[in-house]
Amino acid sequence: MTTIRFFAAARAAVGADTLTTAAGTLDEALREVTATDPSRWSALLERCSYLVDGVTTRDRSTELSGVGVVDVMPPFAGG
Repeated sequence: MTTIRFFAAARAAVGADTLTTAAGTLDEALREVTATDPSRWSALLERCSYLVDGVTTRDRSTELSGVGVVDVMPPFAGG
């Protein structure tokens, strides 16, 4: 199982800090998310970076087999 952690605007759009998934890829995991603000979440998906066990990626086809944590990182002001 992989824990997905949401930060800043992603946390606000999803309405949760974390979720756990058994999805095979990052894209599959992100499609499982039931956001409290679906339009905001949809817009953020294209702009977020993802840390997969600490390694930055934007490739949503990244395999999650053996991955412990994915951080969903929206763009931050000033950095």
